[in-house]
Amino acid sequence: MTTPTDDLRAWIGRSETVHDTINPTPVAALTATLDHPAADTAAGTLLPPLWHWLYFLPLHRQSDIGADGHAKRGGFLPPVPLPRRMWAGSQFDFRTPIRVGDAVARTSTIDDVSTKEGRTGTLVFVKVRHEVRCNGASDPALVEFHDIVYRDAQQPGDVAPPPQAAPAQAAWRRQIVPDDVLLFRYSALTFNGHRIHYDRQYVTQVEGYPGLIVHGPLIATLLLDLLRREMPAADVASFRFKAVRPTFDLHPFHVQGEPAADGKSVRLWASDHEGWLTMDATVELR
Repeated sequence: MTTPTDDLRAWIGRSETVHDTINPTPVAALTATLDHPAADTAAGTLLPPLWHWLYFLPLHRQSDIGADGHAKRGGFLPPVPLPRRMWAGSQFDFRTPIRVGDAVARTSTIDDVSTKEGRTGTLVFVKVRHEVRCNGASDPALVEFHDIVYRDAQQPGDVAPPPQAAPAQAAWRRQIVPDDVLLFRYSALTFNGHRIHYDRQYVTQVEGYPGLIVHGPLIATLLLDLLRREMPAADVASFRFKAVRPTFDLHPFHVQGEPAADGKSVRLWASDHEGWLTMDATVELR
C-alpha cells in the first residue's frame, strides 16, 4: 500500500528551469540594506556570494498563495501536509564568477525527500539541488543544495531542544539589530511572502513563536558579508551553513568569525543575545 511518504518521494527527480538577468538594481538595493556605501554596479561587476538569491524570484500569482504566505503546496515542491516550513541549511560550491549583466539559468531538482520522528512530532526534509549557469555555459557557475524542513504546528507542552553555546572567542564580531524595516526590505528584495518574517500577529498567534523570525538566508548573507568586510579580497570556493536555532527580532544578535591558522578556511557563526548558537557555517577559500 502506498504511504504518504511514498507519495512525497515520488517528487524526487522533479525538475524546473527558470531564467533571469543579473540586473544592477537588486545589487544596489542589497548594498544599501546591508549598510554599505553605494558601490559600482556596472556590467561585469562581480556578484558577491549568495546574492544570486536576489534573482529567480518566486513569481506566484496572488491566488496561488497559501495561508502562510508561501505558494500553496504541490507545485514544484512536494505537498508536505505539515504547517511549519523552515530553511534548515544549504551547501554551495562557487565554481566560476557570476557578474552583473550575465544572462543566467537556474535548474532546480528535488534531490531527496525523507521523514523522521522528532521530539515534537513528524519532520519532513526536502533537499533541492540548484545549478546556476551563465550566458549559455554547459557547466554550472554555482551548485547549491537547499535543505527545507517541515514540521507540525507547535503544541502546548512542546519542549525546545537544549540550546548550544556559541564559541566564546572570535576574531571578528559585528552586532546586528533586526528591526522590522531590515526584515521587510530583505523579504521585498527576495520576494519572500512568508508571513513569519513580517506579520507579527500571524507568527505569534498562529505559529506560536515569540516574535518575527529573522530569515535564515539573511543571516547567512550577513555571515559572508562579515567575511567580505574583514577580508575584502577573499575568494570563496565553498560555503556550508546550518540553522541551529531561530533568531527573533526581539533583541540584537551577533555575526562572528574565526579564520583557520592555515588561512584556507573560516568558521562563521551567529549567536543570539544570550550567547546561544543560532547558525554555524564554514567557508573554504581558494
